[in-house]
Order: sequence, then structure tokens, then C-alpha cells
Amino acid sequence: MIVIAGHIRFDAANRDAASAAAREMMKQTHSEAGNISYTFSADLSDPGLFYIFEEWKDQDALDFHFKTPHMAKFQGALGGLGIQEMKVQKYQVSSVGPIA
Repeated sequence: MIVIAGHIRFDAANRDAASAAAREMMKQTHSEAGNISYTFSADLSDPGLFYIFEEWKDQDALDFHFKTPHMAKFQGALGGLGIQEMKVQKYQVSSVGPIA
């Protein structure tokens, strides 16, 4: 399994546009083969900060995701949000289980 996690910081004045773009991206991505989860969440204290968390079955599923029309549309939308910082990391996960 592959996990993608990170954050996107943007101009807080663009929060509504960022929310709309993120909602549409989540909706489209959830139907992709190999997608386990795909979530944007808003920071409760900072209106210009979203977190992203994704789980993918394998690298092939993630590679396909990056080639979709909705990814191209989302990347275009990011250009209008006044992105200030984007830090997103990829993790290779060998096992998953409960904390306790």
C-alpha cells in the first residue's frame, strides 16, 4: 500500500474556491480503481491550510491517478489559489493494524 500525506497552504481569501476544487477532486478520485481513501481536510485554526491524506493499493493505481482528466483540472485550479506552500510525501506501507 502507498500512503500520500501532507499539506497545502494557500491564500485564505481563496478558501471557498479551494474547498470546491478539493470536493470535486475527492468525488472523482473515490471511483478510481486502486483508491482506498482520498481526503482533504481543513485546518480548524488556519483558513488557508488544507491537509491531504490518500491510500492507494499500489504504484500503478497512483500512476493512473496522476494521468486522469480530473487531476489535470485540479492542478489547473491550484494555480488560481495563491499557493504559498505545498509539502506532500509518499510512504510505502508494509503493514497496517490497530494502535493497541
